[in-house]
Amino acid sequence: MLVQLAIRDIVLIDRLELDFSAGMTVLTGETGAGKSILLDAFSLALGGRGDGSLVRAGQQQGQVTAVFDPPLDHPARQIAADQEISVDGDLILRRVQVADGRSRAYVNDQAVSVQTLRAIGRELVEIHGQHDDRALADPALHRALVDAFGGLDPQAESTRSAHVQWRRAENLLRDEREKIELARREADYLRHSFDELSKLRPEPGEEERLAGERAAMQQAEKVFGDLRDAQDTVAGDRSPLALLSGVLRRLDRRQSQAPALIDPCLQALDAALNALDHAQQVLDQALRDARFDPRELERVEERLFALRAAARKYGAPVESLSALAERIAGELSTLDASESRLKQLEVERTAAEAEFRKCCAALSKARKKAAADLDKAVNAELPPLKLERARFSTQITPDEAGANAEGAEKIEFWVQTNPGARPGPMMKVASGGELSRFMLALKVVLADRGSAPTLVFDEIDSGAGGAVADAIGQRLARLAEKVQVLTVTHAPQVAARAGKHLRISKDLADKGARAATSVAPLEDHHRLEEIARMLSGATITDEARAAAARLMDGAD
Repeated sequence: MLVQLAIRDIVLIDRLELDFSAGMTVLTGETGAGKSILLDAFSLALGGRGDGSLVRAGQQQGQVTAVFDPPLDHPARQIAADQEISVDGDLILRRVQVADGRSRAYVNDQAVSVQTLRAIGRELVEIHGQHDDRALADPALHRALVDAFGGLDPQAESTRSAHVQWRRAENLLRDEREKIELARREADYLRHSFDELSKLRPEPGEEERLAGERAAMQQAEKVFGDLRDAQDTVAGDRSPLALLSGVLRRLDRRQSQAPALIDPCLQALDAALNALDHAQQVLDQALRDARFDPRELERVEERLFALRAAARKYGAPVESLSALAERIAGELSTLDASESRLKQLEVERTAAEAEFRKCCAALSKARKKAAADLDKAVNAELPPLKLERARFSTQITPDEAGANAEGAEKIEFWVQTNPGARPGPMMKVASGGELSRFMLALKVVLADRGSAPTLVFDEIDSGAGGAVADAIGQRLARLAEKVQVLTVTHAPQVAARAGKHLRISKDLADKGARAATSVAPLEDHHRLEEIARMLSGATITDEARAAAARLMDGAD
């Protein structure tokens, strides 16, 4: 609830500090005394629209501070905690309004955005007035109020959770379908590539090995050619063996004629022939050892060129072709597995949607019952408020196609102000005075459910008198048994039922140079005088005092 409100340099207010307590507090005063200023200042602290004109004339800035002590588990504390604001102790909302139009917002002395301040303020305070439709304009709030009245928040949360699961299953299924579609478009290329690489069967280190073999065989080919040329020279058509053998035979025939000359020559030629014969044997063996096969070189080169062509085609080193084949095989396997996973995801999506629809159906049934009970309770409150000819109803329109996290129906409060009149949405059908009374009836019924801890009513009794004003006062008092109620009123019947009474007045300050608004708590005699003034006007008569006393006694 609201514990304290401090206002400084706002419009006609210099400095003002007000303490509040549980129950019902009324604010009264002459028209133009500053009641609206007080509420505008309070709204500013709750995140309302700022304006440089709110700053008191001659001042650079004004500020409003509101102190609250909500329960530890209150949503306002969670909003603050989400902004990394310490929430131990009270929640202190402060707004500084600068004369040039700028404003700053603080929660527990930590700077926050106005949006954050407004979000926290909405959880702490509801402001209702004859011309203030914030509490009833949004059908989304109507749905929340029906849930609160029927105690359906757990079911509503289950429905929201089921909706999250359904949407998650939908997203997973969509993503898988997109992935499979992409894979299908590439599948033919992948299969062709895999078949090609599978036939090629590249092995780790194969390129380096084949390149080495090719280089070695290319060298061997050159050596083999030279050895073959040497062999041809020694033992081929150009061989000197035949010539040397003929020379040796002729000299051998002349040996007896000149042995001293011939013998050395014969020996030398015989040695030469033996050496050439030995050279031929060595060359023959060398050629046999070379073992060069041109077909093997051709095979190695074809294999090496095939590997390198595949590397260029797939934009990968030859060394990575084997890994590429494995990756492609994995992608093809994933495609096959994805088909199975797609079927599983479709089953899960269908199951999640069925669960969500089931939750929606159960919630819709519960909402219809809660709405009927709410209608009955609100209509029971209308006759004392002089709305005995009016009817309140909760319109529930099925909306399966538009089902979302909040359910599968649209909910809106309708009223029929007179028999035979066309019923319609409350905001369109009810007049200002009727709207405030319908709202009050709703708030009484929902006092401890779906309500902020502090309710502010701004002249909702406007134009009401006698029994209607008394009925409004009774209901505000009943409401104050469960939540804190602050009421700006001109009705003495309402003021008489308050637990605390504040009188707002406007006086001259600075030797009559300017007007200033002040607020004073009233007790006993002073409170009696104020209620008597509200009854009789400027001149307070003894009859008015007696009537005021009767009102106060009747309220106890």
